[in-house]
Amino acid sequence: MTEKTGVQLEETAAPVHLKRVLGLWDLVFYGIVLIQPIAAVGLFGIASNVSRGHMVTTLLIAMVGMMLTAISYGRMASMFPSSGSAYTYVGKGLNLHLGFLAGWVMFLDYLIIPVINTVYGALTLQRLMPTVPFFVWVVLFVVVITFLNLRGIRSTARSNELLLAVMCLVIGLFIVLAIRFIFHAQGWDGLLSYKPFYNPETFNFGAIMTATSFAALTYIGFDGVTTLAEEVKNPRRNMLLAPALVCLFTGLFSGLQIYLAQQVWPDYQSFVNPETAFFDVSARVGGSLLFNAIAIILFVACLGSGLAGQVGAARLLYAMGRDGVLPKKMFAHLDAKSATPNFNILFIAAITIVVSLIISYQGAAELLNFGAFLAFMGVNISAFRQFYLLRMNRAKRNILFDALIPLSGFLVCFLIWISLPGPAKVIGGIWLIIGLIYLIIRTRGLKKKPVIIDFKEA
Repeated sequence: MTEKTGVQLEETAAPVHLKRVLGLWDLVFYGIVLIQPIAAVGLFGIASNVSRGHMVTTLLIAMVGMMLTAISYGRMASMFPSSGSAYTYVGKGLNLHLGFLAGWVMFLDYLIIPVINTVYGALTLQRLMPTVPFFVWVVLFVVVITFLNLRGIRSTARSNELLLAVMCLVIGLFIVLAIRFIFHAQGWDGLLSYKPFYNPETFNFGAIMTATSFAALTYIGFDGVTTLAEEVKNPRRNMLLAPALVCLFTGLFSGLQIYLAQQVWPDYQSFVNPETAFFDVSARVGGSLLFNAIAIILFVACLGSGLAGQVGAARLLYAMGRDGVLPKKMFAHLDAKSATPNFNILFIAAITIVVSLIISYQGAAELLNFGAFLAFMGVNISAFRQFYLLRMNRAKRNILFDALIPLSGFLVCFLIWISLPGPAKVIGGIWLIIGLIYLIIRTRGLKKKPVIIDFKEA
């Protein structure tokens, strides 16, 4: 028996694959970190105003749509484990050209994420130091995150876990103090009330659906779980359950926070600053200490998300420049020392400052949801086509999982999307038309395959 040479060993060596080591609860924890357990806090004042005091109801409606959609995401991730994005699921599940358009609206979301964090970060700082003008905080916020990203500074997983622990501690303190406040003021009737869910004096379904199209921002990011599909044990089961459980936990935990906030401050029309109304609720139950604690953790969360959002958008621009979707000279440039796409970072910073000064927090969130819910609808239809119409591997059709769940997810997402206010649909529609024109030109009338947008770079 002869020994193999080094060359022979290399030739016969098995290819390296990611190890399947993650369990169900690893995925759920990762998804909760992505969404953040205080995601609904910043939306409280605006959503309460728009829904006429029914934000809890909006969260539950959105939760149903997100859980149904999460099942479709999980099933598509088990089929295409290396992709992890709505762009690829729609492209492979429906049509490459539709996939490009899904990627195009996702690109808009990448541009809007730094704006949302900048606006809310600046609003938070203005509540803490109201004498400083809003535009100063916007510029300062963007300058700081741009400087850190140009230096190549990244947040670590440990710092994210620490922030998550602090968030849970502070919001846990709010829950305890809010229950104490409500019980002392209203007794059991205040703690166990149906009015945050349904108040016949103010209930309006149209207003609730409009508010849902804003409050659904609470769940954005759950799909990040699907990017780990290649590292999951028993992916067929765990990728089905994990995204849905993340949405379920987010909906119930956020619903508890908002339920208590609505009971502490039932007069939704009396907020001085709707964008930061939760700060005032916190002050009512816990004084200036809780007010400052909520403000600080929200600001730190915005700073971390702003850093990640800006560099994610810059890297996506780099990938699009490198692959010829955008001009290479500008967008495919990397700094020689830091290996960062510094031109793109500066470009995103400039866009963020300009847009943050002309759009409200609510407007930015609704514009982000325009793209997100179009992508969600695409994933649901893709799952329906793949598992019910095409019957992958000639499997027996399951009416519930293969048809009813994805079609119901599509319907709920469509109702939320169609309820978006006019400005978000107009701006988003213009962006979509620009993408369609670009696609037609680049594919010579849809006769060629579209250029792939590589979202893994972001």
